[in-house]
Amino acid sequence: MKYFMLVPDGCGDWPIQSLGGKTPLEAADIKNINALAKSSEIGLVRTVPEGFEPGSEANVMLLGYGADAYLTGRAPLEAAAMGIEMSEAGVAFRVNLITVAGGGRYEDLIIKDHSAGEIGNEEAEILIEFIDRELGADGIRFYPGVSYRCLMVADVFSGDYKFTPPHDVLNQSAGAYLPQGDGAERISELIRRSHKLLEDHPVNRERVKKGFDPANSIWIWGHGKKPTLAPFSDKYGIRGSVITAVNLVKGYGLCAGLKVVDVPGATGTLNTNYDGKAQSAIDEFESGADFVFVHVEAPDECSHGNDLDGKIKSLEFIDEKIFKPVVQHLESSGQPYRVLVVTDHKTPIKTRTHCAEPVPFVLFDSENKLPEKSGNAFSEVSGQTGTFFESGRALTDYFLR
Repeated sequence: MKYFMLVPDGCGDWPIQSLGGKTPLEAADIKNINALAKSSEIGLVRTVPEGFEPGSEANVMLLGYGADAYLTGRAPLEAAAMGIEMSEAGVAFRVNLITVAGGGRYEDLIIKDHSAGEIGNEEAEILIEFIDRELGADGIRFYPGVSYRCLMVADVFSGDYKFTPPHDVLNQSAGAYLPQGDGAERISELIRRSHKLLEDHPVNRERVKKGFDPANSIWIWGHGKKPTLAPFSDKYGIRGSVITAVNLVKGYGLCAGLKVVDVPGATGTLNTNYDGKAQSAIDEFESGADFVFVHVEAPDECSHGNDLDGKIKSLEFIDEKIFKPVVQHLESSGQPYRVLVVTDHKTPIKTRTHCAEPVPFVLFDSENKLPEKSGNAFSEVSGQTGTFFESGRALTDYFLR
């Protein structure tokens, strides 16, 4: 049996007036997924545990792990994906390169863009390496990641901090959302100092000249310590691979003992390499993988950026360029297979941030093809007519039963 799980990150949404009351999933032309849904089990699943902040950590639930793994935090998973060794005392922090606007005190600046205009890898690397030289010290190091998503690993910060993701407070004054908690002022000071260092950096002068937003500040958030996950192969008795552009999801895969496949041109944005992800999934199945998990960040990024057209387009690209060729390969292989299409959480365009409401799924089994139901589709409304799972882990256990 082969198992294909496709996760369009943040694709769940709310009805939108400009779409005639439809959600992006309902408005998008995802004909291939919806054709399979007619003979599939559909429903809703609670991917975010009760009382937890919604986020892409929900992907670890979809890999079959519980709420304890969800609590780990994003940054140490991203560190694992980047090959960064952490000590027992080490704490990893997410670091965004962001755009702030205005003048005066840092507290009065407006958080304009959580991604500095989706800054490219090369420019981001130059800026973060500069920050590491200027702000790094014994016990504090900064590391470039993918685009604006960077890291800080420190042995000197170990408080119970409260952080705010920058994409949750766009167009708000920075002061109210700087880190809080015992010792957090030292982290806030790193943020303030970064603005003074980056404001007039040659990379940013050139970006402004070209009409791009400058990456004129870092924003520190999302901390945690290195997790320990039971090997996926021990849990389910199968070999698996993870394909994603997002270091958080790569980190979960590595910590679970799964093979993580890097796809050239996979960016985590609307302009990611969809064809490359599909071909990599097919290659993994042909190389003997039993389970392939393909994660696509684009719908979530479009929601954060209030890009409705982009969100719809990303769903159509996922359907045509990833879902269709991979399922066609599985069908032509002659082997039995199962397909699960599910998102990790909703990211409504209206709020531009994550939401903990249950999300829809489609589960197809080539050996137990269900009688066609014309109303079945991969959508929030259609999912309400099907099975409900209390957790992502329960759904994955059922999928890999």
